[in-house]
Formats: sequence, C-alpha cells, structure tokens
Amino acid sequence: MAKSPMDKDDAARIQSAAARNPDSDSRQEDFDRRAQSAADRNEAQGQDQDDEDD
Repeated sequence: MAKSPMDKDDAARIQSAAARNPDSDSRQEDFDRRAQSAADRNEAQGQDQDDEDD
C-alpha cells in the first residue's frame, strides 16, 4: 500500500478519535497535534507547488 501525505481530513479523523479516547496511546503521545501539523505543512507545500504551475 502506497503512503499518501497527511491531509486535513486525515488529521481531523485522528483528532476526533483522540477526543473520544483521551487515554489512548496516540493521544498521550500528541499524535493528534503532530498529524495536524503535518497536514498544515502538506497543504502549504501543495499551495506552493500550485503557484509554481501557473
């Protein structure tokens, strides 16, 4: 299975799961916060690439 970059929808699902179960390992290790950060970075990189294509 090919990996795809983290996007806003992926990050939202992770954050929702962490909110439902704050004692989970993912939540305790701040994975939800890191997922959102990665989605933000990927979105910014995508916008930069779109600008270059114009």
